[in-house]
Amino acid sequence: MTDRPQRALRMSYIVASVAGVVFFAMSVGLLGLWPKRVLDAQAKAMGPEYALPLSDSARRGRHVYSREGCAYCHTQQVRYLHADMARFGAPVLAWETRPDTPHLWGTRRIGPDLARAGGTRPQDWQFAHLFSPRAMVPDSVMPPYRALFDGAPRRPRQEARDLVAYLESLGRARELDGPDGEKRAREGCNCPDDAMTQMAFGGTLNAHPARARRSHEAASLPLVNDLPRGQRLFARHCATCHGADGAGDGVGGATLRPRPRNLTEHEYSTARLADVLWNGVFGAAMPAWRDHSPEDRAAMAQAVRALAVPQQEPNLPPHMAELGARTYAANCVQCHGVRGDGDGPAAAELPMAPVSFRRQRPSVAHAIEVLRNGIDGTSMAPWTSRLTDAELLAVADYVRGFYAGALETSPP
Repeated sequence: MTDRPQRALRMSYIVASVAGVVFFAMSVGLLGLWPKRVLDAQAKAMGPEYALPLSDSARRGRHVYSREGCAYCHTQQVRYLHADMARFGAPVLAWETRPDTPHLWGTRRIGPDLARAGGTRPQDWQFAHLFSPRAMVPDSVMPPYRALFDGAPRRPRQEARDLVAYLESLGRARELDGPDGEKRAREGCNCPDDAMTQMAFGGTLNAHPARARRSHEAASLPLVNDLPRGQRLFARHCATCHGADGAGDGVGGATLRPRPRNLTEHEYSTARLADVLWNGVFGAAMPAWRDHSPEDRAAMAQAVRALAVPQQEPNLPPHMAELGARTYAANCVQCHGVRGDGDGPAAAELPMAPVSFRRQRPSVAHAIEVLRNGIDGTSMAPWTSRLTDAELLAVADYVRGFYAGALETSPP
């Protein structure tokens, strides 16, 4: 009688052990091996035969990204959720992460998702942000990575350059795959009735709300008379680069190329500010503010317009106006256009769109300064070797005549 309970107990141990081993094997198969086979087959069917590999620099940067624990706060997985797609863009397809070993998808979004980080911010902004995050994003909780620099954001070490190269690679392979790649992925998926999978196609690949776009299509701003609100928004979001008074001397803009605009030296039309706040400035660190409401953007525009400092401009004789017109036609039309609206024959080939003088008017002093020194980081070069002092003054005054902002209906 005493042996039977002992045998039953031993048998229960054996059964429990075998069940545990079977359960573990089934878990590995169902949660590991089987999904891997499905994803491998999906990646092969939907992805390009030869996806763009990481450069040597980006591969080293991936190691820095992993070593510094970036995946603890940043994900690299745009999920099949409308909130994710509205903020970041198209959901990540399996083939996009095919070369990631180990993967760096992350599980927490203390910082924004980086799956589509490539092309979202210019390189100088990335360096400044790594060196001093709160100088660029006041509410950021990201720690500074100054060990990657030799004392200043303009002196990045190779590891900083590699890390930025890796960030620039995120999302690039699918972007380069283009419309043909999206068509191939849809056909390879062979899932016309799978509503969730279809969410990965047809939308904007990179929907980052701050990504600058060259397009001049912008939502118009409502008539808002709320200068205090605009000033609060400016202090929170714009003063880091443009400075508290808009003079372009903010701590975050010290290392950017081109430097942030001195907003006190220009008159801006409402249309120009609506364009910049919606599209950003392509080729510069100025981001878009599409994630703000139309009322917020209108208030910010009002605050920017209020920064202009009136100046006593020279009253030139008629022959100087004629000289300005001739000088402009001979030297400026190629980029700025016949009517000064920034659409000259060479404009499309420039990395940054030329200024439209119809939508912003510089002071004569500022225009002469630009003509003498150019604008670092842009295609605008100095003209002192080609123009006389009289021509510089004449054309600086002439371009102000293109401004049409005073004809707009704007908030009082």
